[in-house]
Amino acid sequence: MIKLIIFDLDGTLLDTLEDLAGSVNYALAKNNFPIHSIESYKYFIGNGVNNLIESALPAEYRKTEMHAKIKADFIENYFSHADILTKPYPGIVHLLKSLDAEGYKLAVASNKVHEATVSLVKRFFAEINFVSILGQREGFPTKPNPSILEEIIYKSGFDKSEVLYVGDSGVDVACAYNAKVKFAGVLWGFRPLKELEEVGASVFVNTSEELMSIIKD
Repeated sequence: MIKLIIFDLDGTLLDTLEDLAGSVNYALAKNNFPIHSIESYKYFIGNGVNNLIESALPAEYRKTEMHAKIKADFIENYFSHADILTKPYPGIVHLLKSLDAEGYKLAVASNKVHEATVSLVKRFFAEINFVSILGQREGFPTKPNPSILEEIIYKSGFDKSEVLYVGDSGVDVACAYNAKVKFAGVLWGFRPLKELEEVGASVFVNTSEELMSIIKD
């Protein structure tokens, strides 16, 4: 029986694509690098800020001091533009409120910078009682390393058999597998079904209603 549901953030709870793309493109243009289409960022996002910047930079600049410069410019811009176009996916607010009201414990585990993760969750889901909200923190490994899930599970006091992790990418699938917890893949996010299947996912949902049904089964 599922008692704790841990959610990825970008591409799962929130559609953050345009704001993230806009801030990275801002940093690139500021430093005279070519920018990328919004669609390209679907494949850049999900592995943490360092990999995001590395993916956006031309190959010859990825291991240079320019990486740190672009990262700093991106973070500065993103913290003031993170909620301009960002919005919850359809049905997500109702889903979270329903789960919270029914006594399920909810948490967020993201590869987004921790401060931005907390800020956006509190901005869009202020009424939800999350037991834990964790993003990427300095000195901690990013997903698919399972430590972020294991930390939440340990502090929440649940057995892994009672946990469901919900995400939209192959990184999320691998993280759930590494943590030895159940996984449900959402198909409204940034990555295609094929990517999730290739990493081993077998449970997928197209709507928040379908996700609720899986949780209650």
